[in-house]
Amino acid sequence: MNDPLAPSGGPPGPDRPVPPAPWPTRGAAGDGGQVAQPERRTAGLADFTLREAHVLDRRGRFGAPVDVAVRAGVIQAIGPGLALDRSAVDVDARGLWLMPGVVDCHAHVTQSTYDPLELMTTPLSGRYLASAGALRAAVHAGVTGLRDAGGADAGLRDALFAGVVPGPRLTVCVVPLSRTGRHGDGALLGPGLESAQEVLGPEYPGRPAHTVTAAGDLPTAVRGVLRAGADWVLIHASGGVLSAPPVRGGSAPDLPFTRAQLTEAVAEAARYRRPVMMHALGDRAVETAAAAGARSIEHGIGLGERAGAAMAARGVTLVPTLSAYLDLAALAGTGVLPGWAVERAEATAAALAETIAVARAAGVSIALGSDARHHSRHGGNLAEITHLRRAGLTPPEALLAATANGARLCGVGDRLGRIETGYVLDAILLDEDPADLELFTRPDAVRGVFVGGRAVLAHPRLPAELVPPGSPVWSAAPAAGARTPAAGQTSHRTSP
Repeated sequence: MNDPLAPSGGPPGPDRPVPPAPWPTRGAAGDGGQVAQPERRTAGLADFTLREAHVLDRRGRFGAPVDVAVRAGVIQAIGPGLALDRSAVDVDARGLWLMPGVVDCHAHVTQSTYDPLELMTTPLSGRYLASAGALRAAVHAGVTGLRDAGGADAGLRDALFAGVVPGPRLTVCVVPLSRTGRHGDGALLGPGLESAQEVLGPEYPGRPAHTVTAAGDLPTAVRGVLRAGADWVLIHASGGVLSAPPVRGGSAPDLPFTRAQLTEAVAEAARYRRPVMMHALGDRAVETAAAAGARSIEHGIGLGERAGAAMAARGVTLVPTLSAYLDLAALAGTGVLPGWAVERAEATAAALAETIAVARAAGVSIALGSDARHHSRHGGNLAEITHLRRAGLTPPEALLAATANGARLCGVGDRLGRIETGYVLDAILLDEDPADLELFTRPDAVRGVFVGGRAVLAHPRLPAELVPPGSPVWSAAPAAGARTPAAGQTSHRTSP
């Protein structure tokens, strides 16, 4: 029997990049030589053609109405007036906007509250059952791919793949890695309250160690999360806004690991063909993480021109998670945060637009990450698109950050993240032109969702042939004033 963690040789070099984490899709070989897994539940997929939809193109813009032919979950053809296929269902998509499903590159589906008493008294089984609701809310909101940044384990990922629960495609890091006593080993759960990590992520059989006491233990911790089934390794390369009160009046997040230590951890992950994502705030931390070989920088708030240039030169993606910092800034004036945290929260919020501007000017690829970790935020993931636009991205740039850029980061950019021939149909339907992207703050913005060509949220116009009886598909209620075609107009299938 082959060892799933058998090293693939020495560390990668310029001609031998670390391949991305695998993601269940159809196809032969994925980016970086990874062999893609079979598409889940392809049996019984109906063939259909969406007629006259406005489709997001590779520039991030919606064009004139076209038809989109989907066969066995894969886009076969795109263009105006496609020929009628007797074996396929026709769907009237006039006046609808079709775009790739959103790839949320940073969320926490097993977390749903910050209340310390609730965290301490909720059994682990209750948390994991609640995560099914978070996953369902995410996919119904239009998230078709999600990279969990700590909490979800391989069992949850595999249950989604098997169809046990509905949700997006999922990759996991199991637990983030940190230094004992640093960010990740304690979290602010209330007004000035510090708590051990075990409250946010309780111990359970098989959970790998998430902190290291000695710097040399980091490669060992990397092997631990990989043995637990992690697709990605997440390392806290700096402190966070609410990690702990500043020491001796300092305000900048600390660096728990040196560049050499982080480089060693990246090399260890590369031996097992797994990429590394790093939590990093501040210019020095971002530059250190990029130089060490991080595939993506999580948050990255406060990066400067030098760090931005380092990221761009190495092809490192920024996942800024603006929503979380805007939520934190909203708390700053409520009196629930201690003074040192208020100062940090306000300074971080003030730096959001500048962070995006620096990254954009440097040519850094930006991917969406909602950092959803509360029950009120699961299902609101797409608001991050609006925040990216408000922070300085153009609407096309924000839409690409939410789709193609995230798919590329997750290693499936050759088959997911675009509406193009040969791509798997992970897609969402909107009833109105997103234009300035403000509609993504609304919970009802997305009206239909496809994952692998299968409807998981049925648009009101979707005919019965595409929603088999007994399938776990929810239907979107008709919007007020929406045009609902008469019988015979939504579907057309000719006899052979």
